[in-house]
Amino acid sequence: MYTIPPKKLLIINILDILKRYTDADHRLSQKEITDILKTEYNMTVDRKAVKRNLMNLIDCGYEIEYSESVRMVPNKATGELEESYILSDFYLVREFTDSELRLLIDSLLFSKHIPYSQCKELIGKIEGLSNQYFKSRVKHIRTMPDLSLHSRQLFYTIEVLDEAISKGKKVSFIYNEYDTDKKMHSRKNRDGKTREYIINPYQIAATNGRYYLICNYDKYDTVANYRLDRISSIKLLDEPVKPAKQVKGLENGFDLPKHMAEHMYMFAGESETVTFRVKKYILNDVIDWFGGEITFFDETDDEVSVRTRVNLAAMRRWALQYALHARVLSPEALVNQVKEDIQEAVKNYG
Repeated sequence: MYTIPPKKLLIINILDILKRYTDADHRLSQKEITDILKTEYNMTVDRKAVKRNLMNLIDCGYEIEYSESVRMVPNKATGELEESYILSDFYLVREFTDSELRLLIDSLLFSKHIPYSQCKELIGKIEGLSNQYFKSRVKHIRTMPDLSLHSRQLFYTIEVLDEAISKGKKVSFIYNEYDTDKKMHSRKNRDGKTREYIINPYQIAATNGRYYLICNYDKYDTVANYRLDRISSIKLLDEPVKPAKQVKGLENGFDLPKHMAEHMYMFAGESETVTFRVKKYILNDVIDWFGGEITFFDETDDEVSVRTRVNLAAMRRWALQYALHARVLSPEALVNQVKEDIQEAVKNYG
């Protein structure tokens, strides 16, 4: 049994129709809006009521576009032809373009730190920012099931850290690692008890598809990085954070782009100037990893040397990853470490 909604819902239903069915490529006339109101909302109204409510929505600040045309109609009193303005092709201007929404969805699909169930829910919410035509274009997109074991409290961790950074407060948490049972286990102290970390948080950064906390472990005076999906039992403390100028590497303020370029694998530790020589066919990779703050020199047809400032542990990992295409030139201690790593790797293959 259908009931006729009160007329005061008319303006809300018209707005809902514009949200669901219109964009710059899909527009509706007043008659089409009237037909949808009748078939889907069980409301019978005339075009004048539709036009009046559309104008009211525009007056309320909604960005609704339409076309205006002129036609000659007879005056009911005199019978003479006179101009009449016809409004049609109504559509709601979107806050996000479809390409922007696709970019947001792609970011979720390629994310490594958001569980499948939450990713699916967020994509549904993003789809709701557009209309049914956008939904039909993305319904074929699927991401992998939640095969990886992500921290279920990631979003809560982000909320607490965001509040802590805004208020300049310390946090405490438990840091976890995987074991062969494929389950997370908290790090332990030497006495076997769960280790609690007291941290001075400064910044949250996203890199390599994961969230990291850039901070200072209260016991030391150096910068530390922790993966957010491995944090549990986080608590906001009332104690103020250690001033960043008391942390090595942050004495002159925190430069996030510089920090990310120097810590491409988010290893802790100091950065030094490193030189290495690469095959020119991997220059795209070099710039992707190290950014624009690098210097090229001693260029030949096939190779070029590179100078940059980078975290040594991160550079050691990178040198092994690109061992077939690059070799470290300095510092000598890093060169020797990479040589030893390669020799140990060879031993793994007999």
